[in-house]
Amino acid sequence: MKANSAKLIVFHPSLHKQGSGTVITASPRIWFLVFLSFFTFAFALSFFTAKETLPSSKTSSVTSAVNSPLPATVFDALIHYASVNSSTVSSRMSAVELNTIAAVLRGCKKPCNFLVFGLTHETLLWHSLNHNGRTVFVDESAYLVSKLEEKHPGIEAYDVQFTTKVSELHDLLDYTKEQLKGECRPVQNLLFSDCKLGINDLPNHIYDVAWDVILIDGPRGFSSSAPGRMTAIYTAGVFARSKKGSATKTHVFVHEIDREVERICSEEFLCGENLVETKELLGHFVVDKMEANRFEFCSNFDPSSSPSKSS
Repeated sequence: MKANSAKLIVFHPSLHKQGSGTVITASPRIWFLVFLSFFTFAFALSFFTAKETLPSSKTSSVTSAVNSPLPATVFDALIHYASVNSSTVSSRMSAVELNTIAAVLRGCKKPCNFLVFGLTHETLLWHSLNHNGRTVFVDESAYLVSKLEEKHPGIEAYDVQFTTKVSELHDLLDYTKEQLKGECRPVQNLLFSDCKLGINDLPNHIYDVAWDVILIDGPRGFSSSAPGRMTAIYTAGVFARSKKGSATKTHVFVHEIDREVERICSEEFLCGENLVETKELLGHFVVDKMEANRFEFCSNFDPSSSPSKSS
């Protein structure tokens, strides 16, 4: 009887110990906390795993956008135009004129070579709009050039000694016509030219650049004793026709084309057949490069036969 009988052992709760062989029961609250911790860990793991599987190109572009600083040229331009009272600035371009030039710079094949005659209110803007391109400024004032380079070391600018006067316009035009097959021919390296209207004292490397866009907004031309823009317009015409490389066309802009010097010299050296449009006081020409054996700037063009391009 004793060998086959079963024994029932009952443990009193007060007898539970921490030693081996004992059973520990957990309260519902503890199980809830364990489950919540596991769920949180699983969610976090899936979140970071999904983040790591994002397309690398998208991730890199987002990182680049966040880490890429605002270009210094844009930063300087924003500060400049935010701090200048427009009512105190004279001879500034209108919005229409600015947009006309900006549209050409935007469509210019990079890197774009941009030559600007004159330091003006828009100088920093031109330098910024041609970001990653090459922008060179030419001005009559050595003082303004030095101050610009001191304040903005990244800008390339040169001063030129203009020896002409607005009052000499017609005499200079007659001289140039006499020298079309000599010193003042339309296709040449002006570095070696003695033409009175040619600029030949810039750094040598400037004459080897294939300029894509040229803006003429200087030197001064508001009085008979001012140097006028005859030289700048003639030089732009020669640069465009003597252009090197595969690109054949050069965009040339002449500001304040309503004045006599700008209008007549543009007709002589940029030519009516190359006039694309006029926007307020801005003339826009597109000039093709020319063979070296030609000695005329313009063809037999009758301005009266051309439709009006003003707007």
